[in-house]
Amino acid sequence: MSTLSNHRAVTGAAPATKARTRVGRPVLVSLAFLAPALVALLVLRLIPAGIAFVSSLNHTSLLTGQTRFVGPRNYATLFADPTFLQSVRVTLLFSLIVNPLQIAAAVALAVLFTRRFAGVRVLRVLVILPIAVPPAVSAVIWSVAYRPDGLLNSFLTVLGLPPQPFLTSPGQALWALIVLLSWIGVGYWMMFLIAGIQDIPASLYEAAAIDGASAWRRFWHVTLPLLRRPLAFVLVADTVSNFLVFAPVQMLTNGGPQGSTNVTMYDIFTRAYTVGDLSLAQAEVMLLVLLVLAVVIVQFRLLRGKD
Repeated sequence: MSTLSNHRAVTGAAPATKARTRVGRPVLVSLAFLAPALVALLVLRLIPAGIAFVSSLNHTSLLTGQTRFVGPRNYATLFADPTFLQSVRVTLLFSLIVNPLQIAAAVALAVLFTRRFAGVRVLRVLVILPIAVPPAVSAVIWSVAYRPDGLLNSFLTVLGLPPQPFLTSPGQALWALIVLLSWIGVGYWMMFLIAGIQDIPASLYEAAAIDGASAWRRFWHVTLPLLRRPLAFVLVADTVSNFLVFAPVQMLTNGGPQGSTNVTMYDIFTRAYTVGDLSLAQAEVMLLVLLVLAVVIVQFRLLRGKD
């Protein structure tokens, strides 16, 4: 009797062990595939973020080279610095203008280019073409166009309008950057939205047309609700991208004139590599990350509230 019980115990344990093996093997395979991405996330994101946070709590003397712990004093210094506060205002103003402009243009072009008409493929290629040009090269092209004797002022002269200062005007420089970045970014975000629109079943549009819905109602009640997920991705990605704008500012305006284009990323660069205060620059990086996270969280909550 004891032998029979032992046999049942052994035979009962074997399937349980095999079941655990079958469950554990896919987990190990999944971890093996995820390992490169997790290592890259740890090495390239999490560890540098931790180093930046620790550095933001220290101060290194430019005279002696000694580093000492100062706690939140760097953050207090930034909030008392008019240059930093101005850079935050410029960054928020820039984002409030460029994000809706790029998203609206990308949605409009995506809806237009998913329709069939003569020349649609050529027009789509022309809109996407700026993506193939490196941002630095795009900045150089637009810097030539914005010159006092450049292409844009030549067009204005032909139209009988006075030439404009563009990059040398405190009131126009930020708008000039917005035009440049929209020229680069609209086609990129448009591709994601075109893919989202093409995934919407055509039967829904046919049913709406049979019900007598106009083109605007079909867009508002069919396209836009079903485009919510790719639109949310585009909105968040575009917001983060525009908060981190640096190269066009450095190449075209250097934060000027009169600080009108001194976005936070350029201010961080100036503190780190011109002034040489790396700890203060790291503190500004942490504040920029918190600002971006706050804006993204608000965007997610607004989008979730509409569902």
